[in-house]
Amino acid sequence: MTGPGHNLGSNRAPILIAGGGIGGLALALALARCGLRSIVLERQARPTAAGAGIQLGPNGVRVLEALGVANALRPCVGEPEAIEVRAGASGRLLARLPLGRWIAARHGAPYWVAHRGDLHDALLAAVAGDPLIEVHTGFEVATVAQTPARVSVADVDGHRRAGPVLVGADGLWSAVRAALTPGSAPRPAGATAARTVIPAGRAGPLAAADVGVWLTPAAHVVHYPVRRGSEVALVVIAREPQAGERAGRGWDTQADAAALGRRLAPFHHSLTEILLPGAGRSWPWREWTLYTLPPLPAWVQGRVVLLGDAAHPMLPYLAQGGAMALEDAVVLGDCLASAAGPAAALARFEALRAARARRIQAASLRQGRIYRLMPPLSWARDAALALTPGPLLMAGYDWLYGWHPPSSAAFSDAKRRGG
Repeated sequence: MTGPGHNLGSNRAPILIAGGGIGGLALALALARCGLRSIVLERQARPTAAGAGIQLGPNGVRVLEALGVANALRPCVGEPEAIEVRAGASGRLLARLPLGRWIAARHGAPYWVAHRGDLHDALLAAVAGDPLIEVHTGFEVATVAQTPARVSVADVDGHRRAGPVLVGADGLWSAVRAALTPGSAPRPAGATAARTVIPAGRAGPLAAADVGVWLTPAAHVVHYPVRRGSEVALVVIAREPQAGERAGRGWDTQADAAALGRRLAPFHHSLTEILLPGAGRSWPWREWTLYTLPPLPAWVQGRVVLLGDAAHPMLPYLAQGGAMALEDAVVLGDCLASAAGPAAALARFEALRAARARRIQAASLRQGRIYRLMPPLSWARDAALALTPGPLLMAGYDWLYGWHPPSSAAFSDAKRRGG
């Protein structure tokens, strides 16, 4: 590789990436495509993804295509034809929003639904096959230190690594962010989520090849097929004003069956008879508390930068958390490959990404409020959904799904050379 970013090239010390999730692995691949070395420092001894679904709009799928991962993941995904929005209490269909061929033609990339484990495995396989990427597991970040020339990070056992840049891609409870801005901490958002994945053969009408959204004022349910339609991923997101009193950091806690029953009680029996225990059904529900993060003064401090949930966690109402991490990864990779040095690269990254992240955070929060409307406002919402053509409703998200990865400098050249 040649160009302004050559001072970070493959003959130099590798870029450090804290976190081996979607964003961290995607960044490592983006850097490698530009000829840059990296070390992924992952806290878990054996990196795994949660047993949950993930939605990837055209903006996220385009990144996977640019990274050369899409073909490996394609056999495992679903490509739903529509989002069907229903009144939760009655099951009445309110709107059918087009996906499938409509959104692929409009944005040049499909809308995918997948199991997080399948996406993570595809990224891990691509990383394992790249000589420019090293993955160091069992490395839990404890301290961060930097000089004008480099940044170093040590784990809880005292092992230390150093490089020209450190990227905190270590999620909502980022240790890198805590080292940069000790006063910044996530706050409970007044809602909880519970998830499960069930066999399609036991899911009845929920196994249809669409994304389903069921609305009530206190909670909403989302479901869609994963793993070639053999399973159905479900999530129940409920208003829980007191969630902060028992909030924890994990998102793999066994759900309280009684609480789940209360959240699902307002929904139509065609949904609850599938989701609630009974007649030999017992699904492994896991739950977690939703959090927000007050805006950070900056994502960059010296040679350290934050990415994805570490910088701008997303509430789930637009299903954009994973896609934002993927977008961040390719933009940061392009910036590090094409800028004159780390300071310019990191400043450019934040300038390119901050406004979009804020807009999507605000839009997701607004979407959640629309989902939670009480009568009579919910009646007006339902009428608007029923009367407005689905394509017109989806066109309102062109700004979200129409995003494209960088077409500049090093990243585009690398894609042409390496696919």
